[in-house]
Amino acid sequence: MTISLTPYEQDILKKVSQSANDLGYSAYAVGGFVRDKILGRSCKDIDIVCIGSGIDLAKKFKEQFYPNAPFSYFKNFGTAMIKLDDIEIEFVGARKESYRQDSRKPIVETGSLQDDQNRRDFTINAMAIQLTDDDFGKIIDPFNGLADLADQLIKTPLAPEATFSDDPLRMMRAIRFATQLNFRIDESTYNAIEPLAERIQIVSQERIIDELNKIILAPKPSIGFKLLFNTKLLHLIFPDMVNLYGVDKVGRFAHKDNFYHTLQVLDNTADRSDDLWLRWAAILHDIAKPATKRFEEGHGWTFHGHEALGAKMVPRIFRQLKLPLNEHMKFVQKMVMLHLRPISLTKENITDSAIRRLIFDANDDLDQLLQLCEADITSKNADKVKRYTRNLKLVKKKVEEVEERDRIRNWQPPISGELIMKTFDIKPSKEVGLIKNAIKDAILDGEIANDFEEAFNFMKQKGHDLGLQVVHQE
Repeated sequence: MTISLTPYEQDILKKVSQSANDLGYSAYAVGGFVRDKILGRSCKDIDIVCIGSGIDLAKKFKEQFYPNAPFSYFKNFGTAMIKLDDIEIEFVGARKESYRQDSRKPIVETGSLQDDQNRRDFTINAMAIQLTDDDFGKIIDPFNGLADLADQLIKTPLAPEATFSDDPLRMMRAIRFATQLNFRIDESTYNAIEPLAERIQIVSQERIIDELNKIILAPKPSIGFKLLFNTKLLHLIFPDMVNLYGVDKVGRFAHKDNFYHTLQVLDNTADRSDDLWLRWAAILHDIAKPATKRFEEGHGWTFHGHEALGAKMVPRIFRQLKLPLNEHMKFVQKMVMLHLRPISLTKENITDSAIRRLIFDANDDLDQLLQLCEADITSKNADKVKRYTRNLKLVKKKVEEVEERDRIRNWQPPISGELIMKTFDIKPSKEVGLIKNAIKDAILDGEIANDFEEAFNFMKQKGHDLGLQVVHQE
């Protein structure tokens, strides 16, 4: 079998071949590039393995063909990277690896192509394209990776127990590839994961979260989360999410399983958006339900305040998982805090004031909040789904009307704290905050127009109520 390469890829590999020939090396394209080209997927990086020094081959390739390309190398690892306009090429010498029981850092030695293929995680990633002139483009497939690709199967090239024990992250990678490609995991490979799940704890959190994020970004992330749950990996890497699992019953009252509800919301969100952080908001939107669960006689199960407690939990979860503690965390926190608001507005007459407050609080993230709310409509009762969907459409329509009229999004009250202090000749104090918030609330509630003059007069009255005197008149 030959692989269909783009003219650009063909040109790059021919140039690698020429540089390797000049050094007397054998060279091969390996791993994910080979897999993705067979599957017809686009690929933005190429891994090159050579029998010799990967750094020397990279230097030769750069000098001959791309002298101005960014180049970096890591002597300790024997790897080098060249970045072209839209593709990265990594060079490494063929190697074999052995592992200690308490570490996933391998002891690396120079090896053959066979040694290099033996250390690969899965058969579909263990194929190589030969780059020598005589056999350029020939596929070397020692573990029947082509057959497993055709069968849509994730399988380790060697005994799965040895593969996973050596590098426990490969258990998550098996699940990640199954999720991304919608493949099955080979039975013996799958059965080896749970007994070895505890070994994931020797893997750095940064590597774990990288794999988890790739699962979350898959077309249907629930596939991966169900596999993580069933193999007990999720219990070790994300116990807060596992706590959502299960149904409690008292008499005829039962609540839904919030774990599977969360997965449905995540899949619904994935259908609407590729935004990783909106998908994280879907994962965490009900994260505080276990902590807020109460049974009320005659009414059933309640989760009052789970949105507020969930928002407070977000920074701690991000910190533990080694997710960024920046604007992405704040976005997720805001989504968790506000996710009930749009639907709750439909339980009574939707006032302009409530809509203005929603627009103001959500600000630039309002559209994503509404996407999350739509994704959160997951009932087995078709009539209930129709009713909630219809009600959310009413909220969206009302938002458009109020936003077009009042322009509240990205709005700041027309009176600043500096003007308040100047008018009453006061220093920063509690009174400044009280007046500023009162002006904001009065405008959002429709008591006064979003207008400087009305706001200024309201400020003077509010100051008078607080015992302040106007010193400087605008």
